[in-house]
Amino acid sequence: QVQLVESGGGSVQAGGSLRLSCTASKFIFDDDDMGWYRQAPGHECELVSSISSEGSTYYVDSVKGRFTISQDNAKNTVYLQMKDLKPEDTAVYYCARGLFLPDTIAPMDVSIPYWGQGTQVTVSS
Repeated sequence: QVQLVESGGGSVQAGGSLRLSCTASKFIFDDDDMGWYRQAPGHECELVSSISSEGSTYYVDSVKGRFTISQDNAKNTVYLQMKDLKPEDTAVYYCARGLFLPDTIAPMDVSIPYWGQGTQVTVSS
């Protein structure tokens, strides 16, 4: 069973940066996309960014120009570099891997086969 392990969350002031990492426990060679979701209190869990096996990327409008997704296949790891963080970026961030990553979904929904455990990002003003 493949596991996704996240790291890199924390607390920062507005304007600061964080880098989230998501490492798969073993090599996955397939066509799945990898992505990062986030859920803030009282809000839907939304897809923040994703990257395909070919390297195509997606960003939700609110993070364009501030967040960068990348992957290191040799390390089975996907990263989310977050810059110029804002209080509205505060949320639990989940990495996920699946053939299709919808724009919104409940965390840990079984329609996506692999989820990370979630990591808290808190941005103070």
